[in-house]
Amino acid sequence: MRFLILFLTAALAFSQPRIVSTSPAITETLFALGAGDRVVGVSEYCHFPAEATKRPKIGSYLKPNVEAILRLRPDLIVIERLPGHALEQLKSSNVKVAQVTYGDVAANLRTIEQIAAATNRVEAGRDLTAKVTEALKQVETGAKGRQPRSVIFLVGRTPGHLDGMVAVGKGSYLNELIAMAGGRNLLADSVVSYPKVSLEGVVRLKPDVLIDMGDMADTIGVTDEHKRSVVALWKSRPDIPSRVYAVASDIFVVPGPRMAEAAREFFRLIHGENK
Repeated sequence: MRFLILFLTAALAFSQPRIVSTSPAITETLFALGAGDRVVGVSEYCHFPAEATKRPKIGSYLKPNVEAILRLRPDLIVIERLPGHALEQLKSSNVKVAQVTYGDVAANLRTIEQIAAATNRVEAGRDLTAKVTEALKQVETGAKGRQPRSVIFLVGRTPGHLDGMVAVGKGSYLNELIAMAGGRNLLADSVVSYPKVSLEGVVRLKPDVLIDMGDMADTIGVTDEHKRSVVALWKSRPDIPSRVYAVASDIFVVPGPRMAEAAREFFRLIHGENK
């Protein structure tokens, strides 16, 4: 009996791969699927959950360190589209590589199930996508019957200045989340996912709600004082009548299982509700 238990334990350990993640969305998904204990390496900007920050770093999403990845002796590498020859190098290493793609909400949900399949957690993947889908439906249901509010969401801006601005456009899953939350994205007709917008353009569009994450893409260490300074920067312009919010959270930039959290926060900001 003892031999059988040892054999089954060894077989289970062997069947659970050592995994390297190359992006925050992948990392969050792996942990949400219950595979966090198998993750042996993550990218530099993986902040959630807290346990993920303790894993060895393998470079950034844009500049993965192939040598650092292979030193961790992974059995599985889950990657997004990688620049340069990184993908070819990893595939030639004889390590299993699962390549995933993020896009609209539906694509992001499919990617959760794709990662679940690659890590032998198919049932957990179905459960997780069902949970996220139901949470998104609840946000959408809550927004029905409310007055739609026009929105601009900035994800890029020159620090301390109202220029160099980049906003959420039609092709971004964030555009869908804004709509689910009862917002009307004023840049939803853009031909690119993240269009540039000028100060004059913001003034002309007159959004009801302006959400600015522009100079806070690196969300770690952003203070309340910094957020207040961003709001003050906009309020210094009398031609910006919008409700202005400064936000700094990975939920707005990581297209993983916390999409529903982003939708709920959009709902709160768009409709001016307190937590």
